[in-house]
Parts: sequence; structure tokens; C-alpha cells
Amino acid sequence: MANGQWYPPEWPDRVRALASGELTPAPPRPAATVMLLRDTPRGPEVHMLRRRTSMPFAAGAYAYPGGGVDPRDHERAVRWAGPSRAAWAARLGLDESAAQATVCAAVRETYEEAGVLLAGPTPDSVVGDTTGDDWEADREALVARDLSFAEFLDRRGLVLRSDLLGAWARWITPEFEPRRYDTFFFVAALPEGQRTRNASTEADRTVWTSPGAAADGYDRGELVMMPPTIATLRQVGPHRTAADAVAAASGRDLTPVLARARIEDGELVLTWPGHDEFTKHIPSGGAA
Repeated sequence: MANGQWYPPEWPDRVRALASGELTPAPPRPAATVMLLRDTPRGPEVHMLRRRTSMPFAAGAYAYPGGGVDPRDHERAVRWAGPSRAAWAARLGLDESAAQATVCAAVRETYEEAGVLLAGPTPDSVVGDTTGDDWEADREALVARDLSFAEFLDRRGLVLRSDLLGAWARWITPEFEPRRYDTFFFVAALPEGQRTRNASTEADRTVWTSPGAAADGYDRGELVMMPPTIATLRQVGPHRTAADAVAAASGRDLTPVLARARIEDGELVLTWPGHDEFTKHIPSGGAA
């Protein structure tokens, strides 16, 4: 491959089935993922994990901490700091209940997979240390879905710091994929005093890397990434500090990006609107 674009071998057949009407798209599941940034003398670095090769979706690909929205976080009251639920609803294009659950998912997944918690005992603080057996027991209960994130915050007496997040992009898994997600990409700065760790059972490696270095690895075909991952890396790369990137998020367009498939001159053409680098031309009788 010319670069590290994640492109499963079964996609051409599924694209053809979609184009011919033989495939009914699965409904996308609401999800959230977080580009966690830290400052260095050379500029910001982003925390990435490599998905295990045994994973059924995007195996071996580099990604950010993320996962599905927990329906239990729609309604339960959550101690909340930062923009109101109504403001988040307007920003994300969701109702207030779904906006709360989406922000909860972003914060919960960052904690579950990176050990970093964007919450604190007061509206202007964050916890300083999430290590220890009691914290780990709670984290594992969240992973197992034995505990909702709203319940976890209430048990700990913590305030969710929504002001530490910026909504960056929204991508929807192509209609021909059997596992589909409607994913909001957020950006956040690593809180002072906290450290990341590989807490994910889905990852075999985690790294801190500059967005530019990660993009170069993708361009050389050394790092495998899904289109939204490399696209957001390229977008965040020019920012000189983590705070700059978080501040810039408020001006980002959250129009959903959804791949399109069409037949053109006997070929199947796969495109992501606004992202020409991912265009694929699939011969009518074979793989790309």
C-alpha cells in the first residue's frame, strides 16, 4: 500500500452490494473518542493506541481512546462544570440528554483506556492521581459496564469537567461496514499531575507522538490508521500548544463526514466528502 490507510479486503464486495441494493446499512452506534494532547518543547504530542490484531474492527490500526455511548448516562444527574448541557446540545446537534451522554462517553473512555480522568472534586479542579486498587476496581467496573459513568462520578463525589473538552469533528462509519459508529472526536489537554498508561484491553501498545511524526509514519505505510484518525491528526498538527488546539475546537465544523460509493465509468468510486486523499477507485471485477 502507498500509505497506511486501513482498507479491509472485504470492502470492495460490500461496496458493490451496497451500490446494487443488496446490502442494508446497519444503524450507527453513538460514540466518542478523544485526542489527548500534552505540550513538549517541540510542540504538542498526541496519545495514541494500537488496536490488537485480534480485534474484529480496525485490527492493528492506531487510534485514540474511545468507544460507544452508554445509554444509562442520558438521564441520571451528573455534577457538571463548563458549558451547559444546552450549550453542548447546540454544539453537537443533539438533544440535551444525548449531549450529556456523549460528553460522558468521551470522559469515561479516556479514563478507561488511558487512565486519565477529566473530573475533579470541584468545578475548577481535577483529580491528581487515579492509581491505586480502589481506583482500578472502579475503572474495571466501568469497562465491564457494571457501573455507569454517572454512578461512578456520584460515588466519588466528582464534577465532570466538560470545559476541558473541545468538539473537533464528527465521522460516521461507511454504510457498507457491518460495525458502524457515529463518532464525535474531541480534543483535550492532559491535566497537570496525571499520566497516561495502557489501561485498554483492546490495545497492545500506546505512544505519545507528535501529530506530524504520526502522519509521516502513515504516509510511509508504517502506521495503519482509519481515515478519521489521519484526517484529525493532520488538522491538529499546526497548533503550537495543546491549549491552542482546544481553543480552536469551538470554531470547527461538525458536519458529519460519511463515505459515499458510486459507479463511474464502470468503476466503483469510494469517497469521503472533503477528504480527497481517501478516494478509492475499485475496478468493476476486482479489489482496489
